[in-house]
Amino acid sequence: MLIFLIGFMGSGKTTTGRLLAERLWYEFADLDVLIEEREGMEVTEIFARKGEDYFRKVEAEVLESVLEGRNMVIACGGGTACFHDNMQKMKSAGITIYLKVSPELLARRLSGGPSSRPLVAGMQGEELKNYIRKLLAGREGWYRQCDIIYDADRFDINDLLSLIAPLTGEAE
Repeated sequence: MLIFLIGFMGSGKTTTGRLLAERLWYEFADLDVLIEEREGMEVTEIFARKGEDYFRKVEAEVLESVLEGRNMVIACGGGTACFHDNMQKMKSAGITIYLKVSPELLARRLSGGPSSRPLVAGMQGEELKNYIRKLLAGREGWYRQCDIIYDADRFDINDLLSLIAPLTGEAE
């Protein structure tokens, strides 16, 4: 079983993915880390040197490479679901979970954070909140196609496990 965690940057996909994989005895993979390993540079450098179109192409190829995996939790990049036919591929291969986080909490998490997030680098305050709202509005239609929509503002790994367990056939 493959479990894909989808959501905006800063929604907790990597942290949640690690916890979930540990609890289910699954392997964990972070799509951005796999991309960085393949390309030999960080995501920010890929964006800066080769652009977003190139990054999205590589992202789709790396996603394709994990689709044959088993018993794996995959933390996807914030835009993964929105490009190419990635969402359909993920839904066909496993369970998709949208970690829904409010724009206000996302702004707090991303404000002054690491510069490893090229789309929000250098943004603060209202500029950051407005950008998040705008980008989130454009992505929400993709995110809402997920099998499970989980309110990650009030994250509890046990609650999430109870939603996932019936779909995976795993004990809670």
